[in-house]
Amino acid sequence: MDILLKQVRLNDEDTLKDVAIENGKISQIADKIDEKADQIIQGDGNVLIPGLVESHIHLDKALISNRVHNQSGTLKEAIRVTAEAKPTFTKEDIYERAKRALEMEIEHGVTNMRTHAEFSPDTGLDGFKTILRLKEEYRDMVDIQVVAFPQDGVFKLPGMTDMMDEAMQLGADVVGGIPYVDPDPKQHIDFIFQLAQKYDKDIDFHQDFFDDADQITVDYIAKKTIETGYEGRVTVGHETALAALPPEKLNSIIELLHKAQINVISLPETDLHLGGRTDSYNVRRCVTPIRALRKGHVNVALSTNNIRNPFTPFGNGDIMQVGFLAVPAAHLGGLNDLPSVLEMLTTDPAKILHLDHYGIKVGNTANLVLLGTKRKADAVIDIPERLYVIKDGRITVKTEKNVTVYRK
Repeated sequence: MDILLKQVRLNDEDTLKDVAIENGKISQIADKIDEKADQIIQGDGNVLIPGLVESHIHLDKALISNRVHNQSGTLKEAIRVTAEAKPTFTKEDIYERAKRALEMEIEHGVTNMRTHAEFSPDTGLDGFKTILRLKEEYRDMVDIQVVAFPQDGVFKLPGMTDMMDEAMQLGADVVGGIPYVDPDPKQHIDFIFQLAQKYDKDIDFHQDFFDDADQITVDYIAKKTIETGYEGRVTVGHETALAALPPEKLNSIIELLHKAQINVISLPETDLHLGGRTDSYNVRRCVTPIRALRKGHVNVALSTNNIRNPFTPFGNGDIMQVGFLAVPAAHLGGLNDLPSVLEMLTTDPAKILHLDHYGIKVGNTANLVLLGTKRKADAVIDIPERLYVIKDGRITVKTEKNVTVYRK
């Protein structure tokens, strides 16, 4: 066999296990495996989890906070100052920044990712092509889905509908949308569905990114999803406006989302930072109601969104920190809620990306992370070291940390 992990914890209720890897797959899981292996990793009772899944990120505009600033902290200014700066982004600049952000994510245990990549008539497709290039260059380290993302709208910009089509021809994996930046959000939504059907691709919307609920269109998306037979293939990110709905209206929309099998991605770092900026007191959190959505059997994931730019001027590529933040921000610290946070970083986003053979089970792909913690229940709140990251049965990351505390 290729790799043997000795005495790792898969679940807090079970005994420690040995996990064998051969030809890129998990070949055995047992209390003890005595066969020889090319590489042996002593687990020492540490927790083994599936590879982390980053389901919503923008690599192309990462790491620009040192030169592009959002003084007001609002979404409106973040969009404006980033749009003003984009003409200065060269292919080389985008490549180097996106590469750094990608490696930060890999170091922290991400083995699968969905990244949104922008383009417009003003900036062209060079940045989008750069992200496609990185997808190929890093395919041995992380599997990437690229979303064709019209950040500045579709119908506001002459020629943008043709560019969306061209992006799909170039190799986009997913059709992206952002209805709230176009004058007619429903026209935008209809176009995105038409394009997705043309290329038989999934859809991923930036959706209802408001503090208030008077402009919500996710109900239209849900009905369109059912009408077109796209159940299970549509994802909406942000959805902060849902938090402003009264319970009866929220429950009605949640029922519709469940019926349409729409996935929701919460992005608490960005949404907490940008949300509630016009509130002078009793400032809202502006985080989508995760607990209510999960209670209504809607698939919910947590993700990073941005790293150090006007939308999120912090972050180090560690999605575990996103999970940690979600615990207080979304009231997920209860006994029954806390285990769901790790699921929203692993198995739940894996459903969004349609990852076959995901998870720790014999026969599945060996995408694994050995954490520096002894209890699975503490996997998020410890924000532990990623001791080993294994991608397709190959060790891609090893972390060693020595700490000595000197007492008098």
